[in-house]
Amino acid sequence: MTTTLYGAEVSYFTGKVRAYLRWAAIPFEEVLSTADVYRQVIVPAVGAPVIPVLRDGNGRILQDSTVIIETLEQARTDDGPALHPATPLRKLVALMLEAYGDEWLVIPAMHYRWFYDRDWAMAEFGAMNAPDESAENQLAIGQKLAVPFSRAATLLGATEDMVPAVETAYENLLAELDAHFAEHPALLGGQATIADFGLIGPLYAHLYRDPTAGKLMRERAPNVARWVEQLHFEPGGLRAPLDDNDSIPETLLPVLKRLAREMLPAMVDVAHHVRAWMAEHPGETLPRALGSHAFTLEGREGSRIIRPYSLWMIQRVRDHLNGLDADSRRRADTFLRDIGAEALIDFPDPPRLAQQKLTVRPA
Repeated sequence: MTTTLYGAEVSYFTGKVRAYLRWAAIPFEEVLSTADVYRQVIVPAVGAPVIPVLRDGNGRILQDSTVIIETLEQARTDDGPALHPATPLRKLVALMLEAYGDEWLVIPAMHYRWFYDRDWAMAEFGAMNAPDESAENQLAIGQKLAVPFSRAATLLGATEDMVPAVETAYENLLAELDAHFAEHPALLGGQATIADFGLIGPLYAHLYRDPTAGKLMRERAPNVARWVEQLHFEPGGLRAPLDDNDSIPETLLPVLKRLAREMLPAMVDVAHHVRAWMAEHPGETLPRALGSHAFTLEGREGSRIIRPYSLWMIQRVRDHLNGLDADSRRRADTFLRDIGAEALIDFPDPPRLAQQKLTVRPA
């Protein structure tokens, strides 16, 4: 049975899975997620209108980009490079960057799309849903379908008063990544890892493809655009195995320090909210959002929704950190302190979580 990816070019997390499939040399066919596909395949299989969804070679239906990639990686029998670095510090950094791409870069990705390219995005949604309709009808369809997505930017923290902070943070990140990719083909060296696939979702599907953000990337960060193009379209050149010295490129440190100061304080606060909710609702699946909380970006304070799912991604980082031997743990803790990410050392973990469709539940 052929592996089938149900997704769309406009989709953040489809971009992540598609790039991995190409890099891992897993043969697949992609099926556009039209209204008929949602109705006949996706909703009956997973119970929600969500993409990407993958049907593997054994007929299993998988949902959630991280679950899809990890399941396929575990089933690989070829002699190609592994998705996760073999050395402890690099794997820690890779998991941190995956979480950053999945859970934090969604802020600029949604902002640039819905602040600058709203009509274009709605037309894209309409074309995905009804590819045989006229452009006029596709726009009308997209205007109805895209309403929840168009609100996402403000819910995630890109409110009008936070626009300068969101854009400053993203443009500075672009500059940091551009300097890194001027010297290295991928985030940790010459081989793509889960770190690269975490960042390719936002940096391809939104920030490379969308007109305004794409123009910004090509003009300000051509090395980032080159990395996006290679990882997404021709990733075979990013399969050279990493060496075994466990070093982190110096050029990556500004990005990791940014991750530490932007995302980690918010994740600590999310953890406190989730722990309190779970104590009051023992055994229950958590809602997709638990109200809102304050966060800080570029010196400005904003408000964003509390997404419990984010902690499942942080749990992956913490599991790796807590599983290290004593010497590796000391080295990792020193590194985390050096980049300002000491919050990960004594993170206020909630009770263990398991992924549950679009949210999480007690494991």
